[in-house]
Amino acid sequence: MPSIYRCQIELHDSLYFATREIGRLYETEPIIHNYALCYALGLVDSAIYSTTVAEEDSYRYFCPEQVPKYEQHLTALNQQGIYVTPGRSISHSSTLNTWKYANNNYHVEMEKTQKNIPSFGRTKEIAPESKFEFFIISEKSLKLAKWIRLGKWMSKAELTTEEMGNGDNRKNGDFIFPYLLNPLDVMFSHQVLSYDVVNMPPVSLIQNIKIRGQHYQFENLRIPACMEYRFRAN
Repeated sequence: MPSIYRCQIELHDSLYFATREIGRLYETEPIIHNYALCYALGLVDSAIYSTTVAEEDSYRYFCPEQVPKYEQHLTALNQQGIYVTPGRSISHSSTLNTWKYANNNYHVEMEKTQKNIPSFGRTKEIAPESKFEFFIISEKSLKLAKWIRLGKWMSKAELTTEEMGNGDNRKNGDFIFPYLLNPLDVMFSHQVLSYDVVNMPPVSLIQNIKIRGQHYQFENLRIPACMEYRFRAN
């Protein structure tokens, strides 16, 4: 029977990633994609969790090419029965920062500039002390690190984990899931009756979900069962 964990993250630095770009504003939605959580938790290409991948697809601190390999990396988690849901905000606040940059060429011909306009932009980041919650369903017992890194700035965050129980309380039927889901991961195993879309790369998420299918029941909370990472809609 799989073990189900309720996990919380508390930010100790501001969290930034570009969910959307509005002109010069780069905005961070208070949501953490389940792909990002898999990498932050150290589950990808790990000997500890038996998720190592082929050498040409290996995931290390230095990657020679900036090309995502979600299918190669996350399929290994499917094989080990590890699934992470997206993270939703329990409480959060935002900060707005302005940045500027200049063209630092080593050699510049002295030409008269036409305009003196600095290049700048703004980032809307999630502030420290914000908290997020998500779930992990795993066929094996997991021992995760207390401290993880998230986002473009590799922001420090504290992870707390509570084991809720195992999957012997599986039910079938209609239910409401008040958290977030990756639609690709659930659409082949369940019938999604209604939802709201949260647009964010690389795969938009859904929330306010009414769904039909197998699920694990814990008092007033029901979590979809049989979820796994998928990368195509057909």
